Amino acid sequence: MATAADSEKHAGAEPFVPPTRSIERLAEAAQACRGCDLYRDANQAVFGEGLPTARLLLIGEQPGDQEDKRGHPFVGPAGSVLWKCVEAAGISRTDVYVTNAVKHFKHEVRGKRRLHKRPNNEEIAACHPWLDAELRSVSASVIVALGASAARGVLGRTTSIGTSRGKAIEHGDLTVFVTYHPSAALRDQEASRAIRDAITDDLRAAWERATQ
Repeated sequence: MATAADSEKHAGAEPFVPPTRSIERLAEAAQACRGCDLYRDANQAVFGEGLPTARLLLIGEQPGDQEDKRGHPFVGPAGSVLWKCVEAAGISRTDVYVTNAVKHFKHEVRGKRRLHKRPNNEEIAACHPWLDAELRSVSASVIVALGASAARGVLGRTTSIGTSRGKAIEHGDLTVFVTYHPSAALRDQEASRAIRDAITDDLRAAWERATQ
């Protein structure tokens, strides 16, 4: 149950979130969000996508370089890994809604490249009202949190991927599965196959719960 402290902590984006369950209207409103400073250096807010009737909700950390340029979640290299894992788990894309805990791309510029920077706890908290709005708007009650930042966005606390993987975490009316972010498979080539297999296994477990 949310506390007064939680409400205050998550107040960043709240004034910009309209009282609607329309994903289209929420996505449009997110473009005007000034709940934190990340909008200053990003091209656009990248909102979630999928059907409101989706049975599984996948939450990542934040949009990357390609997502920020194209305006869609999980369309870059990490997205390619994720969608291959979704397919390997036997899940149709029409049954999945995908989003991120943070809607703007946090990065630093090095030469001509924009390199990812992990959002801090304050930025994750500031963006939480958008995630809350998506949870209200999508019928899925089973969530897969992809990475530690996503887990914090959903659960509101630091969560170890290694110790939480493979467990169904009951969180209010939601069931949350925590797994690796697909970008981990790109960063660690030696462990890439094992990480992909772990993500696929966790997606399959979440799908089994969602379809019970």
